[in-house]
Amino acid sequence: MDRSPPFALIALAFALAGCGYRFAAGGGPLPENVTAVRAPVFVNHTAEPGLEAVFTRALREQLMHAGVRADPAAEAELRGEVLAVGGGATILTTPLPGGAEPRLASYRIFATAKLKLMKGERVLAETDVTGSEDYPPGFEDILRSESNRQAALHRLAQRLMRDGYDRLIAR
Repeated sequence: MDRSPPFALIALAFALAGCGYRFAAGGGPLPENVTAVRAPVFVNHTAEPGLEAVFTRALREQLMHAGVRADPAAEAELRGEVLAVGGGATILTTPLPGGAEPRLASYRIFATAKLKLMKGERVLAETDVTGSEDYPPGFEDILRSESNRQAALHRLAQRLMRDGYDRLIAR
């Protein structure tokens, strides 16, 4: 009788060990070991409609990733505000020999947001986060350009909320 483990079990063990996945909550605990918060919709202080939804979703995803429960009855509240958003062209290609004009190669969008962790009327922690994200132009296709801008805005909101959470837990 052969007592060596079946090849399939060995292959499975190597696959699971080498895949790089791990299951762990991200970040650490919020101040005063807050484990559940209310996370209301962000206040949008900009002229751009819809940013409150983008940033609220990014914050709630970050809280879920960090293992913080969303609870409408929680005594702690994590308030958010979108303070500024803007952008513009950032990079032009170098002119080609023969007199061809340089072309736009990149746009950049930036945003600033504020996070404030409250327990009753007491501020446990607060931080401002600012960042930017580059995205390619759509050249002659305005819908592609706007789609690229929206995707960059979503990536930026996710990164800012991750950074903001990290700053809140560091206090």
